[in-house]
Amino acid sequence: MDYPTLKQLELFLALVNSDGIASAGAKLGMTPSATSHALRALERTLGTTVVDRNASSVELTYAGREILPHVRDVFAGLRLIQATASASAELKTGRLRIGSFGTSSSLTLLPPLLAAFRQRYPGIEVNVSEKTDLEIEQDLIERRVEIGVVTLPKPQFDTLLLGVDDMVAVIPAGHELAGSDPVALTELARHPLIMTYAGSQELVNRMFARAGIQPRVTHELQQIISILEFVALGHGVTIVASLALPDQHEGVVYRRITPRFSRRVGLACLNERRLSPAAAALWEQARSA
Repeated sequence: MDYPTLKQLELFLALVNSDGIASAGAKLGMTPSATSHALRALERTLGTTVVDRNASSVELTYAGREILPHVRDVFAGLRLIQATASASAELKTGRLRIGSFGTSSSLTLLPPLLAAFRQRYPGIEVNVSEKTDLEIEQDLIERRVEIGVVTLPKPQFDTLLLGVDDMVAVIPAGHELAGSDPVALTELARHPLIMTYAGSQELVNRMFARAGIQPRVTHELQQIISILEFVALGHGVTIVASLALPDQHEGVVYRRITPRFSRRVGLACLNERRLSPAAAALWEQARSA
């Protein structure tokens, strides 16, 4: 379907307050010939006349009067679009949706980043959704979030490194391995393993696979507090990223692991060159931090 052009609609509005068709066009810098051509093209597109050419002055037809408020709405909408875009570009208003894969990002990496961002751009509403690493990837692809905090590498996305932390063993305080630091991965594999079912699960599996070890997983838990409590009660040992851990937890000890295994955490997006103004501002803030 053909639609009227903005120039044609602009001419139509100019007709309302003009004493002639040519003078309406002149207000827009149009020649009489161009004005006549644009008006005929508008009426041809609409399939009806909008100006009564038999009247002594400019007078809209019934159809012209009926569409007039809608044409005014079009330009009101355009002004609103421009104002909204301008405000967004200046970061006065807007919304930013972020995905966070777990405790490491939600409690350690994101708070200082978002605190500085809110101080600089108080009008931007920031929504954080905490899910697993794989779910954050899917949310990025499906545009549910614009930026995700994920484990790296993620070659399918544009990424920005936020930090690196080591995988550590969490062991009951009275356990036979509690006195070892570092503790060998082969020794950990001899005991029931409480598997983290959040951001570090894939890394833990990779650690054991690289060492050619098959761990004996007895529990799969997602919340770090639940994991720590299970370990404290002697249900097994676990391996988690150091950034996910509180400074201390009663009944457990943290120990380094040999061989050492590190995790890289960063921001991810579909295309950093196509981020919204708010997302681009957060991305650049993280880059310069």
